[in-house]
Order: sequence, then C-alpha cells, then structure tokens
Amino acid sequence: MNKNQALPWDHPRFRTWIAVARACQLMQLTLARNMAHLEIKPPHLDILINLYRREGISQQELARKLLVGRSNMSMLLPQLEKRGLIERRGDVRDKRVLRLHLTNEGKAVTEKAMEIQTSLIDAVMATSPEERCLMVADHMEKIIDVLLAEAREAE
Repeated sequence: MNKNQALPWDHPRFRTWIAVARACQLMQLTLARNMAHLEIKPPHLDILINLYRREGISQQELARKLLVGRSNMSMLLPQLEKRGLIERRGDVRDKRVLRLHLTNEGKAVTEKAMEIQTSLIDAVMATSPEERCLMVADHMEKIIDVLLAEAREAE
C-alpha cells in the first residue's frame, strides 16, 4: 500500500459506514434468534414477506428484487416448499415461468414473523425521533440508488 494513500479507517465516513453495517448485521442476528421458534431465518423471511406483498411473483422477479442469484433461490425455495409454506405454480400464459404463492400455513408463519420483526424495529428505533429515522432512510435510499446505478453500468 502506498504510504500516501489513506487507510480506510482514516476516511471521515468510514465510522458511519461501519456503524450501518454492524447495525444491519446485529439486527439480522437478533431477528434470527427471535424467529428461531418459527424455524425460519431472515433470508426465508425476505422471501415470505415479498410473497405476502406480491402473491404470484415469479422466481426470477423475486431473485431480482432481493438482489440474489438464482443459486440462492434454488436453495431457499425448496426449503420453504418442503415445509409447506410456499407453492410453485406454472404461469397460465408462459409454461416456462413458475409463480410463487404462500400457502395458508405460509401466510400464518409470515404474519407471526412480521410481528416479531416489527416489534424489533420499534424497539431499536424508539431511541430516535421519527424525523431522524426518515432522514436516515433517505440517505440509505440514495446510497442504494448509487450502488444500483453502478451495478447496471457494470453489466
């Protein structure tokens, strides 16, 4: 490394970035621990919530929305299907496309998990006024936009 080159921890925004990353990681660990009795993990919850919101989404749309590859989907979906939480059904117009649907059990588990997640979010965000939370959300969404634009340019 060049002696004149700044080290990452010397960068003025490094502390902020590390704090965000650690908060996300700790939130995932805490969420996983709090949902353990439901026998689902945060990646499963991401899928279930998306199906709860957009019933009948295709596997490809879901993977794109969650920013994961097909290999991740091909590992997680069978686990949820085996547990009877989701069903894959063929698209009526395009037989090559599989549409994802929650089962009744899947809806019940998702609703319980969303209660746990919402309670956790309320608990950890209660120390900040709503305006500050919205400000942080605005900043994170700008970062997301920058990173997505960079990813599109790399394709």
